[in-house]
Amino acid sequence: MDTELGSHNKPEIQGAMITPFYETTEVLAPEDIADGVAYMVTRPRHAAIGELWIMPTDQA
Repeated sequence: MDTELGSHNKPEIQGAMITPFYETTEVLAPEDIADGVAYMVTRPRHAAIGELWIMPTDQA
């Protein structure tokens, strides 16, 4: 797990919810987020991006 999400939960919650999620979902890598940020900040000055949602395809 590359996030602290699971560490904030009791072991029974981790086993019931967090672990199965990571076993069935291809989670995003930090590079995925960085790519989205790079896209936003490299648009022309006349193009404004008001919101960008980045999520695993399995959750879309």
